[in-house]
Amino acid sequence: MGKFIAALVVLALLVAGYFAAVLNWNYSTGERAGWVQKFSKKGWLCKTWEGEIAMVTMPGAAPEKFLFTVWDDPVAEQINKVMGKRVSLHYDEKVGLPTTCFGETRHYVTGVTVVEDIPLAPGIVVPVR
Repeated sequence: MGKFIAALVVLALLVAGYFAAVLNWNYSTGERAGWVQKFSKKGWLCKTWEGEIAMVTMPGAAPEKFLFTVWDDPVAEQINKVMGKRVSLHYDEKVGLPTTCFGETRHYVTGVTVVEDIPLAPGIVVPVR
């Protein structure tokens, strides 16, 4: 019986170590700029903020969608306040989180800033007032 309990303790420590490593380590980190076009709190048991921004590289080009997850309610509140404006989202990409309880994407937004000008082409910028 003692060996069984010891094996369970070791297994629990391994699982806890795995989650600690995955939650504190980023595969990548970066910025994405665009217009937030969808943002909502979703989930049956584990509620996370899930969103989508449209990124346009050049006028007339088809927008690329970037799907993201937000864990932090203050960051979600900031995103809700700037809906309809061009924003830059800072994100961390995490790999290895099991289930959608941690979010539906691998990209977890940790900050948002409003982008004041719109680049039309390299070196050509239209200021927004």
